[in-house]
Amino acid sequence: MKPFDLSRRRALVTGANTGIGQGIAASLAWAGAHVVCAGRSAMDETVERIRSAGGSAEALALDLADPKAAARKVEEVAGLDILVNNAGIIRRADAVDFQEADWDEVIDVNLKAAFLLSQAFGRAALARGAGGRIINIASVLSFQGGIRVASYTASKHGIVGLTRLLACEWAAKGINVNAIAPGYIATSNTKALREDETRYRAILERIPAGRWGEPSDIGGAAVFLASDAAAYVHGAVLPVDGGWLAR
Repeated sequence: MKPFDLSRRRALVTGANTGIGQGIAASLAWAGAHVVCAGRSAMDETVERIRSAGGSAEALALDLADPKAAARKVEEVAGLDILVNNAGIIRRADAVDFQEADWDEVIDVNLKAAFLLSQAFGRAALARGAGGRIINIASVLSFQGGIRVASYTASKHGIVGLTRLLACEWAAKGINVNAIAPGYIATSNTKALREDETRYRAILERIPAGRWGEPSDIGGAAVFLASDAAAYVHGAVLPVDGGWLAR
C-alpha cells in the first residue's frame, strides 16, 4: 500500500499559474495525479513544468471573478477526484479608507468562488458515489486579524467556517473537506511585504523556522490531505507556517 500515491486521480487546482497554486499543482502531479491547472492567467509555465518532470497536466481557463460562470465550467470537467480552492487576491488599505469595490472583489474570488466550486464538485461526486477530496487554502489570518487587509482577513475566516460546514455535511458521504493555512510564503501576494524592509524583518524575526515559506512547503501538505493517508481527516485546518501560530 502506498498511502500518498495519487495515481489515476484527477485534480483541479485554481490559481495554479504561480506561487502556492503552482507549488500544489506540481506536488500533486509528482504524486501521480493528472492536474487541471485552472485560472484566468496563462498556465503554460506550470503545465510545462509538470510535463517536463514526467507528470500529466492540462490548462483550463477559469475566471473566478465571475464565480457562477467558473462553477459551470467546473461542472463540465469530468471525473474530478480532488479540488483545491487556492486562487485568491488581496487588497490593502486602512479600514477607514477601504473601498466597497475592493471588498466585493476579494470576497467573490476568495470565498464565494470557493463555495460555488465546492458545490459543483460535491454535486458531481455525490452523484457518482465516488467520494473525493476538497482542499481549501486558508491563511494564518484565518486565526488573526492582520492589518490593512479587511476583506482578505474576512474571506479567510470564512474559508475555515466553510471547510468545517462542508466537512460536517459530506464526511459520511466519502468527501473529505479540509484546509491548509499557509504562513508567510514568498509569492506575488506577499511581494509588498517583502519589499518593505521593516515589515519583512519583523515578520522573519517572529517565524520560529527562521525563514519565509516556499510554495513547495504547501504542496507537501496538499498531497497528504488529497491522499489515502488522510482518509479519516475531516474539517481540519492544517497550519503550514514555520511555527508562526505557535509563537
